Amino acid sequence: MPVADAKDGSAVPERDAEGMDRSRQMENELREQNERFSAAVENMSHGLCMFDADERMIICNGNYINIFCLDAKLVRPGIHFIDILRHSVDIGIASQSADELYAIRKPYIDQAKPSTYEETLSDGRIINISHRPLALGGWVSIYEDITVQRRAEQDLKEQHRRFDAALANMSQGLLMYDADGRMIVRNGRFLELYNVTAADFPLGTTHRDALERLLELGIYTKIDVDSEVAKTEACLVAGKMHSAYRHLTDGRTVLVTRQPMSGGGWVATFDDVTERRRTEERMTHLAHHDTLTGLPNRQMFRERLDQALEGAAAPLAIFSLDLDRFKAINDTWGHPAGDWLLKSVADRLQRCLRSETDIVARFGGDEFVIIEFNLKSIADAEKLAKRIVEAIAKPFRYKNRDMHVGISLGIAVFPSDGRDADALLKNADTALYRAKSEGRNLYRFFEPGMDAMVRARRALETDIETALPRQEFDLDFQPIMNIASGEIVGAEALMRWHSPERGTVAPEEFIPIAEETGLIVPLGEWALRSACTAAASWPASLRIAVNVSAVQLKNGGFARSVISALAFSGVPAGRLELEITETVLLDESKAVLKTLRQLRELGIRIALDDFGTGYSSLGYLRRFPVDKIKIDRSFIRDIGNRDTAAIVRTIIGLGAELGITVTAEGVETEVQLDILRGNGCVEAQGYLIGVPSNAADIQRLLKSRALHSQTG
Repeated sequence: MPVADAKDGSAVPERDAEGMDRSRQMENELREQNERFSAAVENMSHGLCMFDADERMIICNGNYINIFCLDAKLVRPGIHFIDILRHSVDIGIASQSADELYAIRKPYIDQAKPSTYEETLSDGRIINISHRPLALGGWVSIYEDITVQRRAEQDLKEQHRRFDAALANMSQGLLMYDADGRMIVRNGRFLELYNVTAADFPLGTTHRDALERLLELGIYTKIDVDSEVAKTEACLVAGKMHSAYRHLTDGRTVLVTRQPMSGGGWVATFDDVTERRRTEERMTHLAHHDTLTGLPNRQMFRERLDQALEGAAAPLAIFSLDLDRFKAINDTWGHPAGDWLLKSVADRLQRCLRSETDIVARFGGDEFVIIEFNLKSIADAEKLAKRIVEAIAKPFRYKNRDMHVGISLGIAVFPSDGRDADALLKNADTALYRAKSEGRNLYRFFEPGMDAMVRARRALETDIETALPRQEFDLDFQPIMNIASGEIVGAEALMRWHSPERGTVAPEEFIPIAEETGLIVPLGEWALRSACTAAASWPASLRIAVNVSAVQLKNGGFARSVISALAFSGVPAGRLELEITETVLLDESKAVLKTLRQLRELGIRIALDDFGTGYSSLGYLRRFPVDKIKIDRSFIRDIGNRDTAAIVRTIIGLGAELGITVTAEGVETEVQLDILRGNGCVEAQGYLIGVPSNAADIQRLLKSRALHSQTG
């Protein structure tokens, strides 16, 4: 049935009606298509904008408006592209002027070919623009905000840069292996550390291949590759770090540390610890060795001794050694010379050892200790002791001068003298104490009775220390006579100790101990001042002689103490005579020589006591300023012997030739005195002349003799 025309209601031919239906259908389809297109455009995740050949906008979606913050009421279909650019400039979203932006886009529009570029907005966002030309002219652009992506890429790039910089500047070499055990990272320090190239260790190399390559190149000393690979696998399974030292063939040491990664695989670092290890070894050496001599120290010696005693079957000996006169050497020659001497002694002691297993250690100062292993008999220990005494007794040549020093030894034997380290060391010290008390330069084996002797010795030391402040010391005086005239020309002051507990103690008992402990210095100063004070009341022609210890003379303040004693008493320097023994002169010390000359220049006389019993007496007379020599009493006692008499005559003649007064000590008989007189000896001293007397008695004797001389 024909469709009626809407205007006049007349009938419409059937063919026309069908055409109208098709038109409507097409319009509907076009509308639906436009709606679907619009829906698709609006739901795009990116911005979209389409322009015709006249550069007018055909369509855009909301994301385009939002990306550029445009005004939707202004930016509508038909608006020119340049106006949109101007609008973006007006609202401040564009980072450049409209003309600049248009000039950037114009080549893409004119070329009518696909292109992509980026634009950075004023707020810092980065927009990716994809330009596609349309067949009938114009173009369509897709806009994507890639700010987050770009920042992530920049962050990743920065992270890579930092990672690369860290790898390049690491002090350690680094290799990184993936979960399959293949190398994925390798820094330059690794190549530098092992002096290899990247071609030697390409990425993808397995751990096993890397180890074998290091062996092939001769970098590692021999290692078990299978074992190392197994250790690494065990480390990964346990999820724990593992470190090991690698010793290179060039002498360096590398610390290799493997650290598992949470995602699989592991990181290996390589650190050159050669210097650190050497420092650690030096520190360990210093902790167990004496810094001066290089010998084991007390700690190391004790460790070795404890180890040796654990289950020890064979006997061994402990030697406790102490140098004789070392303090005097140190005081007079100086500490550098003392240090040199200790090193020289250490060297000689090592050469004395019987085998490489024996140990010599330094405990400090001039104390040394030796372990002698595998003793077959006590005779072995005695042989070593003798070798040591002989070796140390030989002069030590220092700067063209000879040092003379002795050594005392105490010996304890395991197991008879103790089964533990403490007992053996204690007993060896006790035996050493005995050796020193018996004259030094000796060795003594420990004996059970020595403990009591040591306790007695130490008690004596304590009593001496308290005796001076308690005023238990006083002086006796023994007259000295001029043989030719028979006149008393002076007296020698002799120290006496009257102990409330011990009674009168002989000088030969307490003087050596006072010298060892250093108490002789204050004791000697007291004796010097007391003697000068006593002599002040004697006739002016009489001299006072005072014995001076080597320890005193080597003390830096000795000359001042002498001058102080003279000043305090008022006695002229010419009346004072200082008696010294040859041990004072033994080292030819410049300090001693200077002190003696200084005292002589003041007018004080120097006498060499016990002449003939020392080392090389005649040499001292040439090198040192001496006014008097005193012939030792042992020669006078035996003067009836022809050989002894010849020695005495020689000494007297020598004194006469050199202009040195000669005094004979220990004269007890008229026969002895006559022989001395007949040989021209100048002075005599002994019981025949007068016994030692206290200050009051000697004053009366001297005054009466002086009075007798004046009236006789």
